[in-house]
Amino acid sequence: MNTQMLNFEKNRGLIPTIIQDCQTLKVYMLGYSNKKSLEKIRRGGFVWFYSRSRKKLWMKGEESGNKLKVVNIYSDCDSDTILIKVKLIGKNVCHTGNKSCFYT
Repeated sequence: MNTQMLNFEKNRGLIPTIIQDCQTLKVYMLGYSNKKSLEKIRRGGFVWFYSRSRKKLWMKGEESGNKLKVVNIYSDCDSDTILIKVKLIGKNVCHTGNKSCFYT
């Protein structure tokens, strides 16, 4: 994916980033990416986000060990949202201990 084609200006430099399992297609979470986090993804192959509350980059699973290995990245039709298909390295994605941040 060419990050130069993404519209970072629409949401103050951030791109909503949907994380989805590459095999089951289960949606794990929504985070936010900026240009620097996408560069880290490109270089290392694992998911990085920009934390809006802490105002810094963070790698998903850095503390828990539940990392997200990037399989593919897609941009939506407006180039203002991305979908990252991943392979979960670990047990859970959500900080609550659930596999996904979306549950009933």
